[in-house]
Amino acid sequence: MNRSLKWFTIGLVSAWYASNIGVLLLNKYLLSNYGFKYPIFLTLCHMIACSLLSYAAIVWMKLVPLQIVKSRVQLLKIATLSFVFCASVVSGNVSLRYLPVSFTQAVGATTPFFTAVFAYFVAVKREAWLTYATLIPVVAGVVIASGGEPSFHLFGFIMCLGATAARALKSVLQGILLSSEGEKLNSMNLLLYMAPIAVLFLIPATLLMEENMVGITIALARDDIKIIFYLLFNSALAYCVNLTNFLVTKHTSALTLQVLGNAKGAVAVVISILIFKNPISATGMMGYLLTVIGVVLYSEAKKRSK
Repeated sequence: MNRSLKWFTIGLVSAWYASNIGVLLLNKYLLSNYGFKYPIFLTLCHMIACSLLSYAAIVWMKLVPLQIVKSRVQLLKIATLSFVFCASVVSGNVSLRYLPVSFTQAVGATTPFFTAVFAYFVAVKREAWLTYATLIPVVAGVVIASGGEPSFHLFGFIMCLGATAARALKSVLQGILLSSEGEKLNSMNLLLYMAPIAVLFLIPATLLMEENMVGITIALARDDIKIIFYLLFNSALAYCVNLTNFLVTKHTSALTLQVLGNAKGAVAVVISILIFKNPISATGMMGYLLTVIGVVLYSEAKKRSK
């Protein structure tokens, strides 16, 4: 029984790695290498898939019990989280048009810094001084990596920072807005409600900011039908990221999840460099390594302060 559980957990973690890294690399390929220059429409495709597949998983397949939204106030809170979530995903996709995956992962590793900042100013949550001290190498590493990045692009960097900050803000807001026992939702049910709201945000944004994207997508499909497969597969992977994240969280400890998350970023960097062959520098890699060390120290300091 223990052996079966061990292999099940290994399979879950492998699926989590594959879906996370896979959607990241495919996003990069579509937006930067393939020439599909519509990050908002790509995010819209992701959210439509998440809406449909979340409904199928919870309502039809009953993978987890359905949790009902109990009030308009709770729905408004979920809509707020959905808007921040949209901003994070769109900004992240935009950044992939201009920056290599390896550098976006280095910037993304600063999530603990933004989480601590938002927790301090928004949630008025204080940490021990040692916890804040560990954020110094996190930020210093990104500064060093930025200076040593051969493909540095200022707008892409700003978008990547925005995506990281929005991701941290969503985490903090979720703890504030859905803190009462009657309002708490597991991640799969939260996605079930957030994704359709995100679609409502993204449709007008796509029409206003990415004119004629449907016509151009159809024209691309006439030349290369594989674009349809890429979009469908990429959108399904986006849902798998959320599903496997929920399952890995459920079947492993919080500490294991932190370690696996840190390692996942490093794996994504190595694979992206091998596939896209983007130039790297020793300074950039040293900066990324320093950031990862800072994240590990931050996690350890948080654990000891509890």
